[in-house]
Amino acid sequence: MVHVLAISLSKSTAVTAGKVTFWPVQFSTKSYEYILKNSEFWHAMGISVERVVLGVLISMILTILAAYPLSKGKLQFKHQSFFAWYLVITMLFSGGLVPSYMIVRNTHLLDTIWALVIPSAISVFNVLLLSNFFRNIPKEVEESAFIDGAGHVRILVSLYLQLSMPIIATLVVFSAVTHWNSWFDGIIYMSNQKSYPLQSYLQTILLDSNSRVITRENAELMSRVSDRTIKASQVFIAAIPILFVYPFMQKYFVSGMMIGAVKE
Repeated sequence: MVHVLAISLSKSTAVTAGKVTFWPVQFSTKSYEYILKNSEFWHAMGISVERVVLGVLISMILTILAAYPLSKGKLQFKHQSFFAWYLVITMLFSGGLVPSYMIVRNTHLLDTIWALVIPSAISVFNVLLLSNFFRNIPKEVEESAFIDGAGHVRILVSLYLQLSMPIIATLVVFSAVTHWNSWFDGIIYMSNQKSYPLQSYLQTILLDSNSRVITRENAELMSRVSDRTIKASQVFIAAIPILFVYPFMQKYFVSGMMIGAVKE
C-alpha cells in the first residue's frame, strides 16, 4: 500500500523509469486531480457505498435471526439440530457459479443492486460465531426476563443485542469488508459497466491499458499523468474507507473475536 501511494504521488516520468519504490519521486498530485474530475469513478464509489449499507443491514438482521434460535436448548425449537447441520454443509459445498447466475437471472435481479446484496446476504461462519456468543450469555438473566413476562422478541432485542455489541461490531466489520472488497459478482451480474461497484470498476481498469476517458475538461491534465499513476491513485482511494474504519472498530474487533470463539 505504501508503494501504491508513492506511485500515485509521483510524476509519470519517474514511474515509467522505475525510480519509485516507497517514497514519491518528483512529487505530483495530478493523478488525484484527474480522479476528482472522473465521474465514472465516483459513480462506482456510490454504488459500493449503497451496497455496503444495504448488505451489512440485511446481513446482520438475518444473522441475528438465525443465530438466536440456534443458541437455544434442543427442546425449545423444533428441528434445531437439522438446521445446524444444514448450515455446516453450506460451508463445505455450494451450487457453483452457473446455478447461482441462473437463480439471479430467473428472479430478475440482474443489473440491480440486489444482485450484489441478496446472494451474499448471510454468512454461515458469522451465524455460528454469533450463536456461540449467545450461548455464553448467563441463562439466569434470560430466565429473569421470562419471569417478568418478556417473550423471545423482547429478550432478543432488549437483552441479547445489548450484551452482544462487541461481537456484532466485529461481524459488521466482517460484512462491510466483504461487500466492499467484492468485485467478481459485479462483473458477473452486471452487464453494463456503469452499474459496476467500485472494486469491479477498478478490476476492469487495472486490466485495461486504455481505460481513461478523454474529455475536453481533462485532456490537458491527462497529458501530464500516466495510466499507472491514475490506477494507483484510484486503488489507494478505494482502500481509504477500510483503513479508516478498522482503527475505530479495533477494540470491538479483538474482544468480539475472542469471546465468540470460546465456548464454555
